[in-house]
Amino acid sequence: MDDILFHNARLIDPVTLTDSLGAITVKDGKITAILEKGETRPAKETIDCGGLCLAPGIVDMGVKVGEPGERHKESYRTAGRAAAAGGVTTIVTRPDTTAAIDTPETLEFVARRAQADAKVNVCHMAALTKGRDGREMTEIGFLLDAGAVAFTDGDHVVTDAKIYSRALTYAKSLGALVIGHVQEPTLSAGSSVTSGKFASLRGLPGVNPIAERMGLDRDISLIEMTGARYHVDQITTARALPALERAKRNGLDVTAGVGIHHLTLNEFDVADYRTFFKFKPPLRSEEDRIAVIQAVESGLIDVICSMHTPQDEESKRLPFEDAASGAVGLETLLPASLRLVHAGHITLPKLFRALSLNPARRLGLDCGRLIADAPADLVLFDPDAPFILDRSKLRSKSKNTPFDGARLQGTVAGTWVAGRRVDQE
Repeated sequence: MDDILFHNARLIDPVTLTDSLGAITVKDGKITAILEKGETRPAKETIDCGGLCLAPGIVDMGVKVGEPGERHKESYRTAGRAAAAGGVTTIVTRPDTTAAIDTPETLEFVARRAQADAKVNVCHMAALTKGRDGREMTEIGFLLDAGAVAFTDGDHVVTDAKIYSRALTYAKSLGALVIGHVQEPTLSAGSSVTSGKFASLRGLPGVNPIAERMGLDRDISLIEMTGARYHVDQITTARALPALERAKRNGLDVTAGVGIHHLTLNEFDVADYRTFFKFKPPLRSEEDRIAVIQAVESGLIDVICSMHTPQDEESKRLPFEDAASGAVGLETLLPASLRLVHAGHITLPKLFRALSLNPARRLGLDCGRLIADAPADLVLFDPDAPFILDRSKLRSKSKNTPFDGARLQGTVAGTWVAGRRVDQE
């Protein structure tokens, strides 16, 4: 007998790109069967989904947790609670901590913390270079053995092409995935918004969108030279898309992601110097936003992530140029993404292809799909339920969200990790 039967559910399958009524059975933490409408099997617990959507749990690439060094901004306990509340069943943490996760010992420390405190699955990226300073590569082999799923220096660009190429070559020999942040660093240094008329009117230092394409062009050249596995953390401009398309067409092992804030907000949201709308890279034009949405829909951009970056009030309540970049996103990733569905830009199965299936595949995880023997990491949600976001109610320690007071649609009714419900306090 199965442990759980989820019936009367609207199954969102990112593999077959179908949206249909049916049921799912779970036993010993794994999916045992996908049933069609009307089919049933005996189970110890039966959950009537009431026609709500049941989808693979979200796999969120690029989450920052403040351990070690900035636990006052986010801990594994609070990040796990926020993820569970937002339908995120696997978080993939960045190494831009204090100190950076650049040794096996540091990686083992955060892995123990995550296992003890987080309610959801946690995977860890490690730094590509020591201290993320771009001078000397880390011990990639030992870090892989310690459990690292990818290597990145976060938003620090490795400016020395020789050092970068050596790190890519070594990563290639070990089959390791490298994640890059594509900005031409001298052009983007000191900038806080995208250059243009709006930036000039506000008197803010801007960066031209071409800086992203220049950074991507350089990295693609190095990938062509080394043959490494490579993922771009965020593509946010229309000008970078042709280079990405050429790289894929030429057979390079390249994928790309984008943060949800660049899909749902634009440069005008900065308005009267609102620092909760300061990101790295900065918010782009509406034309760029639409182009990137279309790239997600077509599959050119593979992954949507939250780029969850908790900042305390002292870091954000500053003049715009001096304020820290980033926003929390674990709880808002799903409802913000559903804006794209409600606007007719993308279907629910294609959305979950980018939220769950593609990141799991890229990282070599066996979750992110509704098939027998896959982990029973599931999210049950109502895509149409409206609410007004109150940032004070977020589970994250930090409350820096651009969606405070925003009208959103899409509420999580339940989150299960390996068949265990994790969203209830």
